[in-house]
Amino acid sequence: MCGRYTLFSSAEQLRKHIPIDRVESDTTPSYNVAPTQEIPVIICREKYTVLDKLHWGLVPFWAKDTKIGSKMINARLETVAIKPAFRDAFKKRRCLIPSDGFFEWTGPKGQRQPLFITQPDKTPFAFAGLWETWQDKAEPGNIYRSCTIITREASGPLQEIHHRMPVALDPGAYGEWLGHENLEVSHLQEVLFRSAITEFAFYPVSKQVNAARNNGPENIVAVEAKPEG
Repeated sequence: MCGRYTLFSSAEQLRKHIPIDRVESDTTPSYNVAPTQEIPVIICREKYTVLDKLHWGLVPFWAKDTKIGSKMINARLETVAIKPAFRDAFKKRRCLIPSDGFFEWTGPKGQRQPLFITQPDKTPFAFAGLWETWQDKAEPGNIYRSCTIITREASGPLQEIHHRMPVALDPGAYGEWLGHENLEVSHLQEVLFRSAITEFAFYPVSKQVNAARNNGPENIVAVEAKPEG
């Protein structure tokens, strides 16, 4: 899964690696992005790629309220095309979620060691995601926009850490993933399988990242992992 990540690159830095035509929301550096927070997301509007902000945790348009979003931070690649909460967005509302790295935990319960996972060259990248708009029936003017990160079975070195990993797309697939012309479910799934980045670097970091309130650059400073037992 993917439950915490970082984004400290500015919009201008992101533009060097990810296609962004318009910036409609700022990108405040975060070293501990947590579910339900508003996060920078790249979506297509007409023919333009736009950097905007959505809540992390997808709320389907048919939901009674937004509480379900906290359980929808990830969508499994294996079922995303058929699960009611995601299948419509998979066809019509795909997005890129920029990141500088993400966190995962390993080790026995009570001694979990957080690891920071990033590209070997430390350049920003983007997760494959979906987005949705929810409207409060009691208050029609209350619009809630949200998103989710797609995950898949772990491969490469990350198998040693966790059985799942977020789908980080190769830059060459960004346009294909966002394109409105790509509506075939089988083709979209193929893009995710063949274009997922699997080579990452990772190292142990301080357990202070366990608390979402701790949000500083010290979260990604390497520490010496304590031996188990």
